Amino acid sequence: MTQTLDRQPAVTEAPPAPPRRRFGRLAVRAGSIVAALVVWELLTAFDVDLWLHFDRLPTPVEVARDLGYQLGTAVYYQDLLDSLRRIVTGFALAAVLGIALGTAIARSRGTSDVVQPLLEVVRPIPAIAVVPIAILLFPTNEQGIVFITFLAAFFPVVVSTRHAVRALPVVWEDAIRTMGGSRRRVLWNVVLPGALPGVFGGLSVGMGVSWICVISAEMISGEFGVGYRTWQAYTVVDYPGVIVGMLTIGLLGWVTSAAVELLGRRATRWLPRGENA
Repeated sequence: MTQTLDRQPAVTEAPPAPPRRRFGRLAVRAGSIVAALVVWELLTAFDVDLWLHFDRLPTPVEVARDLGYQLGTAVYYQDLLDSLRRIVTGFALAAVLGIALGTAIARSRGTSDVVQPLLEVVRPIPAIAVVPIAILLFPTNEQGIVFITFLAAFFPVVVSTRHAVRALPVVWEDAIRTMGGSRRRVLWNVVLPGALPGVFGGLSVGMGVSWICVISAEMISGEFGVGYRTWQAYTVVDYPGVIVGMLTIGLLGWVTSAAVELLGRRATRWLPRGENA
């Protein structure tokens, strides 16, 4: 099968868009952000109160001033590092164990019979609902938060991997086996590469859910981190600080999700790409 695949012509990517068109798309995207800021400024500057109380919100200028202040403090960067450490640790554990278990369930009927019923019972429980149990089980809040982060990403990865492996054409595996390939070779040369698009779909979903849960856990039981600092700002009526925390969470989520997307694109370079991909 490997020789057959080698003889096939390489998949060529779509040609990049002309520079003028790319500049136009960037201008539209930047313009949408600027327009949103202008609307925000007008609603808050004129204290608009039309069912929604914009008169209680800080203006973009006040938020920018608070952001500039926080960027000059060491606490801001320490919170960033604490939240990132929790996300990276929990997500990495979920990725390794989720891919391994999802593959085992899809490839082994015995493993599926033993493990899948338990997973289907536990999977609908929101990870954030496990916070009280995590506080009881783990010696420190830090370990409990990492466990909640792991749990949030684990199930999307397991389910996506299981579906991706089961969706592979049987003829791929049969081709390797007719050439004398072992189960290990089938796994490494056919199953895992073929399932990568589905696996990375689960990783992308898992990263987003992980951020939701880690921020919630930090607000409930954390001592440091962006979520804890955002909730602390709310309790002392520091609304610009709340919005700075929200923007920081959004930026961190965007950067980590983009990193997963980039890794996925590099790992699946053999897939055809469209112009808008």
